[in-house]
Amino acid sequence: MSAAGTRPREGLRAGIILRLSLRNVLRYARRSTLTASAMVLGLALLILSRTLADGAHESWIDQGVQLGTGHVALQAPGYRENRSLDNRLAPGPLATAMAALDDPEVEHSVVMAAPRIAVSGLASSAGSAVPIMILGVDPDIEPEFSLLDDKLVEGRYLESGDRLSAYVGTGLVERLGIHLGSRFVLTAQDADGEIQGQLVRVAGIFRTGVPDLDEGIIHLTLATAQRWLNAPGAVTTVAVLLQSSRATPPVIRSLDRILPADQVEVLSWREASPELDAAVKIDDLGDWVFHIITLAIIALAILNAILMAVLNRKREFGVLQALGLTGRETGIVVLLEGVMLSLLSGGLGVILGLGVTWFFWRDGLDMSFLMDEELTFSGTLFDPVMVPEFRLATIFLSLALIIAIGVLASLYPARQATRIDVAEAMKFDR
Repeated sequence: MSAAGTRPREGLRAGIILRLSLRNVLRYARRSTLTASAMVLGLALLILSRTLADGAHESWIDQGVQLGTGHVALQAPGYRENRSLDNRLAPGPLATAMAALDDPEVEHSVVMAAPRIAVSGLASSAGSAVPIMILGVDPDIEPEFSLLDDKLVEGRYLESGDRLSAYVGTGLVERLGIHLGSRFVLTAQDADGEIQGQLVRVAGIFRTGVPDLDEGIIHLTLATAQRWLNAPGAVTTVAVLLQSSRATPPVIRSLDRILPADQVEVLSWREASPELDAAVKIDDLGDWVFHIITLAIIALAILNAILMAVLNRKREFGVLQALGLTGRETGIVVLLEGVMLSLLSGGLGVILGLGVTWFFWRDGLDMSFLMDEELTFSGTLFDPVMVPEFRLATIFLSLALIIAIGVLASLYPARQATRIDVAEAMKFDR
């Protein structure tokens, strides 16, 4: 027989197999509905869970970078390792770094940049002494960048004309035994390696609920810190806030190309805040463990439903093989049933999942009823209201996982269908 005559016959058999699969899906409506329901609900739960997790992680990152060094930190080479003023951005490299942020490759992603000078020191009062991190900040920029300005409980934030004012946390106030308007002394090593003291007055008091911040950070004006530390015009970090954490990798790549590596080091928030990075990764790992368990349960439900259908339809498959279908083609019929159910369930699951997620999109899912007190992690306050974040990659990944689970769970029943003994299947019960 010619090849031209074989191809139409093969196409005809393929069409018959496809129609048989579709007919069986519709014929056994109860089984199809139960199997599809497990997949639809599982996909909807997966989409809701992933979008809530993505939204929670983005919220954590936003809070962490606004209380830290931004999505991107520009520093002098070596500063990350020793935290010394010896490795500071002098006025020349600082100007180069600020100019790079105006480059067309990164400008559209940058919200703002905050120059800072940071040094470890000691805060002392008549009653106590506490080790702290001292941050010199631009009071005209910092309120729009950092969240500390919104945490004010008494007094005011720094102003550009301040010389001796300090913005401190409630924890430090309690440990030093001071109050609004009190004076205390800051001691740190300056750029020349000399120990210098600076008298300051409490202008404002903040409370974040994070002990490490409330006890361990002080804000001074950038001009005061530069003058006190003998570092005129210099900073230790330019903290860069981006529109989203997802913009960090391309911005990092662009800045690495633009900036001279021997003058400016470019760090992502993951490198600058390893504790925050670890917290997000650990939580994401926990989410995926939950998802894997859920997907395993769904796979077992699909496997059980399709396998039982195969075992209960031996006579039907025997008849099909007696009429000319091979064992392999019988298995393909069963596999196609699983594929059709997976595709149909995937579409319905996406619709249901997006619908449920959309319900929580405006106000979020409030989890505060599960918490008796404020929860913190890696120096950031946990927001109990979880607002989902829609990402196409998340939707497609969830859909692909459910379809893959449905297809894989159909493989074993399909294999069993290929092994049906036609003579045994055709016997009549007496």
